[in-house]
Amino acid sequence: MEGKNNKDLKRKLGLGAAVAISMGTTIGSGIFSSIGEVAGAAGTALITIMAFLVGGLINIPANLVYAELATAYPENGGQYVYFREAGSKFLAFWCGWIRFWATDPPSISIMALAIVNYMAYFIPMSNFALKIVAVLLVLFFMIIHMRSVEGGGKFQTFITIFKILPFVILIGLGLFHLRPEYYSAPPLEGSATGIVALLAAVSATTWSFDGMAAVCYMTGEIKNPKKTMPRALIISIIGVAILYVMLSFVVTGLMPFNELAASEAPIAEAASKIPLIGENGGTVVAIMAIIVIIGCLSSCIMFQPRIEYAMAKDGLWFPKFGEVHEKWETPAFSIFVQCMYAIILIFATSLSDLLGYFTLVALIKNFLTFGTIFVLRKKDGYNPLWKMPAGYLMAGI
Repeated sequence: MEGKNNKDLKRKLGLGAAVAISMGTTIGSGIFSSIGEVAGAAGTALITIMAFLVGGLINIPANLVYAELATAYPENGGQYVYFREAGSKFLAFWCGWIRFWATDPPSISIMALAIVNYMAYFIPMSNFALKIVAVLLVLFFMIIHMRSVEGGGKFQTFITIFKILPFVILIGLGLFHLRPEYYSAPPLEGSATGIVALLAAVSATTWSFDGMAAVCYMTGEIKNPKKTMPRALIISIIGVAILYVMLSFVVTGLMPFNELAASEAPIAEAASKIPLIGENGGTVVAIMAIIVIIGCLSSCIMFQPRIEYAMAKDGLWFPKFGEVHEKWETPAFSIFVQCMYAIILIFATSLSDLLGYFTLVALIKNFLTFGTIFVLRKKDGYNPLWKMPAGYLMAGI
């Protein structure tokens, strides 16, 4: 950790890396179970597919809000910066404080533990051994992202492409083995119907789309951010929505709907219906999950420490977090401390406890962030290069 100073981070990441951070954070372990949850809420195959389509469409406004805010304030820090500029130092500080203690390091721990749980499918391990492997994963990605933002960006681009590829293969193979009668199966007994079912199902897709604003925390390191950020956020939501809609279309056409709605591993069971995969469905999905969650873990370790870096620059966090490593040109100390805290959490608590702790805080934080647009648009000097259409309506949605 030698060789640090107070210079600023440089703009080294292009559109590809920006999209990779956004999509790489969003496409995570949630999609492996959420299709079953959405199906249970939807009651029919067609409403399940529609739910992912509508879920993608209603996330477009959120991305447009972030795109406008990022072009207005093209610097690192994301939500913290938007609260600060809206005139609330308290909310800005609260945002950073809560992120550090309640969401960011816990999310690193959650993903590291999730990866090793899937690894245990192939290599049975004791609970202690699982935690040790999780720690090694955190340390590996910590070193990658401490040593070079360019190298980290290249790795993130690679792993994001690599994590999407298995889904594309599964969709491509599944399209040849669909059962049309599964799409017209009667609604589940006792399930809601019509618009009520659709609303419930759309609600169940929420966490599958969460994470696209991750790239906003690194806006200060994105080349030409006033053009790159809107493009990256729009490409990301369109890409993720298409992937999820196609995946839900294939999964609902591969297995009886009542089995899908009751399944805890719907993608694995759907994959097992494809002759080329068959009984190896569990193995295939375990490999997919490991690759997918590695991409999320890498992304989180890359972008999350930037908020403490931004706060330290403003004097609202410990000064060392605002230091930039002279040789590596990264906020190495901020990355290091977050990863160390995540490692402590790996040993201190369980995966289910971490998930519950994370979820409520993240919901409150996102709600408050969208509210900043109502304040910022009335401020003198607010001049984003790009403004979302129907601004207040989009933020309200």
